[in-house]
Amino acid sequence: MTNRPVDPETTEHSSNVSAPRAIDARGPRFGAAITTVLLLVAVFLAAIGTSPDASGATVSERAGDPAFVLSAVIALLFVWGFTVPTSAPWAVLFRTVVKPRLGPTRDWEDPRPPRFAQFVGFAVVTIGLVLHLVGVPWALVVFGGAAFVAAFLNAAFGFCLGCEMYLGLVRLRVIRPGSPL
Repeated sequence: MTNRPVDPETTEHSSNVSAPRAIDARGPRFGAAITTVLLLVAVFLAAIGTSPDASGATVSERAGDPAFVLSAVIALLFVWGFTVPTSAPWAVLFRTVVKPRLGPTRDWEDPRPPRFAQFVGFAVVTIGLVLHLVGVPWALVVFGGAAFVAAFLNAAFGFCLGCEMYLGLVRLRVIRPGSPL
């Protein structure tokens, strides 16, 4: 599979693998910007909450921590983003409010790499949530921070770590381009 832009009018890649319709590349960056802000707040709350001394708190105290609750909401938004991406809140907001105010795009992309990136974001945040619940100190800060860095790179510079992981795994033939994620 080559890493060239996808023509929105076709459903074939250069590798002749049937692909979903191309998406406006500005949409995932817009979603990454909102996710960056949410993750920044979650990491800040985690740093001042029970995360630094999670082993000294009860499970119910750790689960009730505002950073845990916000991180759980972010994880659910990631799930929404990779299971039903067209109805995810940031996609709907971009499509209905932002995109009509922008000029036409010439930057189209295959939706599978951003969808895989949503899955990776979910996995990273979920690991932090689970480790926090079992009492690992700083888990929410570390894993939320990692997700923040990835979202920030996408929002600010258009560099999607999860997308690059997807393309690398396809090149290594670990996953097939037609796989669900």
